Amino acid sequence: MTFYINANHRDCSRKISALLQKCILEYPGQWSELIFLCIGSDRVTGDCLGPYIGQQLSTHHYPGIYTYGTLTHPVHALNLIETCHTIKQRHPTGLVIAIDASLGQKKHLGYVTIAHGALHPGAAVHKKLPPVGHIHITGIVNIAGMLEQLTLQTTRLSTVISIADQITGGILLMIPQSDFFMQTL
Repeated sequence: MTFYINANHRDCSRKISALLQKCILEYPGQWSELIFLCIGSDRVTGDCLGPYIGQQLSTHHYPGIYTYGTLTHPVHALNLIETCHTIKQRHPTGLVIAIDASLGQKKHLGYVTIAHGALHPGAAVHKKLPPVGHIHITGIVNIAGMLEQLTLQTTRLSTVISIADQITGGILLMIPQSDFFMQTL
């Protein structure tokens, strides 16, 4: 099941927090660390959602919680496979939450999605990359259709930042309230 949250609603971060915690607690496997894999490039406005969130998360330090993909060290098509191998080596029992920008229907522009299962990065621009993550979060930054690469390049930065701030706020709200967080202290 995919949850859709309107990033323009006042309580968006709270909804993201609750739904993310729900997905994490329902995850059937054993895990001991949370890994936020923030995918995208800082060179394309519509694709910088992941690295921007990663940059914000990287300034907060919680035991057992790690962030990969920031504005200064982005995770993108050229290094995604290598980064996934690194994560598996360093965090063999990590629960990976993949975060990326996406294109969607006009009615979902400005929405955040949260769902169980892997994220398929680069799908909007027809790149063949491996699915990543156990849970995924996307921010729908523009409308899918024709010329997806151009659409991402001409996406408004204010839209990306607004959605990213809500996602980051939801994650940071969720962490200290979670039962699993209290167990890692």
